[in-house]
Amino acid sequence: MRILGVEIPDHERAEIGLTRFFGIGKTNVKKLAAMSNINLNTRIKDLTRDEVAVLMKSLESFKIEGDLKKEIRENIDRLKAIKAYRGIRHIVSLPCHGQRTKTNARTRKGKKKTVGSLTKEAWAKIETQQKAASTNSNK
Repeated sequence: MRILGVEIPDHERAEIGLTRFFGIGKTNVKKLAAMSNINLNTRIKDLTRDEVAVLMKSLESFKIEGDLKKEIRENIDRLKAIKAYRGIRHIVSLPCHGQRTKTNARTRKGKKKTVGSLTKEAWAKIETQQKAASTNSNK
């Protein structure tokens, strides 16, 4: 079933299926069900057209999907613009909430880059490049 542009599998219970909306978690699902008088144990395929219509009407009171993503992006851009600590951390792709970065944070920092001492293979590669550059400059 497709509700407000989000595909929800028919076999899922309403409590699980409604969390497919970005910005709707378990707490908001309970509020949503109370607002639209839907049983959370009902399967998505068993919802009537009236229940879906009431559900869509209730979803309008929540900030979800594109609107929420836009607000989050604007907040991050504002932090970057005023050069706040968290904004600077976003700019240089480091964790913003105080996590350690010496050993972890690979998700945020990306692939490991070696700094400092080089391996024998790396030294050999650099030396061959230097030799090739010096022979080209002598010609």
